[in-house]
Amino acid sequence: MKRSLFLLCVLVTFSVNAQAAVCTMDDLVLAPDSYYGGAGSGAGDWTNGDAYFTHYADDYSWSGFTYSNVNDTTTPGYLNQFAAITGTDVSATGNYGVSYIPLDWMGGTYDPIPQFVALGAVTGEDYNTTISGLYITNTTYAYLSMLDGDSFAKKFGGTSGDDPDYYKVIIKGVDEEAAYTGTVEFYLADFRFEDNNQDYIVDQWTWVDLTSLGNVVGLEFSIDSSDAGAYGINTPAYFAFDNINEAGDPGEEWGAASTVNADYSASSDAANYVFLLCMPLGAVILLKGLRRRQ
Repeated sequence: MKRSLFLLCVLVTFSVNAQAAVCTMDDLVLAPDSYYGGAGSGAGDWTNGDAYFTHYADDYSWSGFTYSNVNDTTTPGYLNQFAAITGTDVSATGNYGVSYIPLDWMGGTYDPIPQFVALGAVTGEDYNTTISGLYITNTTYAYLSMLDGDSFAKKFGGTSGDDPDYYKVIIKGVDEEAAYTGTVEFYLADFRFEDNNQDYIVDQWTWVDLTSLGNVVGLEFSIDSSDAGAYGINTPAYFAFDNINEAGDPGEEWGAASTVNADYSASSDAANYVFLLCMPLGAVILLKGLRRRQ
C-alpha cells in the first residue's frame, strides 16, 4: 500500500518548551479485547495526549500506529497481531499502542519505512519539548515468532542457540530545523552474547529513556532484525508501546517493568522532513512524504 503525502499543520504558541502531556491511550474508548482500525476498517490517523499518530489502512493491510487492549499472549501468527505479550498495558487497567512498520515493496528496496509521531498536535503549546521516554515490549505475534520460528521467520538463536540474532526498535528525534537530534536503539531480542544464558526476548514492559534526544517536535520509529532475506526483514515488524512521556522514575513507579538506557547516537540528517513556518497563520506545517506498502 502507498501513501504519497502526509501533511500536518500544528499551531505553535510561545510556550514551546512546556512539558508535553503523557500519552497513555487509556481515555480512548475500546470494547474489551479489541483494537482500533486495521485492514479493511477505513480508520485514519488519531491523537492522544499531545501526540499525533499515523494510521493507514486499505482493504488488505494497515501500517503505522494503533491502540489495543487485546490480551491474547498464547496464539501465534498474523491473526493475533494486535496483542502485547504482556497481556495488558503498563497499569494493567487500560489500552496500549501497537506499531507495524511496513517494508518498501513499492520501491523494491524492501527496507523498513519509518513511521512518524508528531508532538503538540492537539494543543500546539508543547510542540518543542524533551520527551522523558516510553515503555516498549514485544507483541505476541513477534515474540512467539522469534521464540519458536514460523513459516516466514526463523527461531532466534537457530537450532544450536548460537546464531547471533537480534530485533530492535530504532527511535530518532526530529527538531524544528528538520534535523535528527539523535538515535536511541532498544533491543526487543538479543542473542549476540557469548553466553547463551544471557540471550533474551523481551516479554515485559521496559522503560526506554529518550531524554538524550533533547527538544524535539516529533519521533521517528523504525525496526531492524538479523533475520532478513531478499525481500527484507522476516521477523514480524511490530512492537507495543505505552505511556509516552511518563513523569518521574518509571522503573520505580511500575514494579513490573524494568528501566534501560538504550544505545544512543547523534545524527543531523533528517532530509525526509520539511518544516515551513507560516508566520501570518502562527503555524508550523510539518510536511512529510511517506510511502507505505505491506
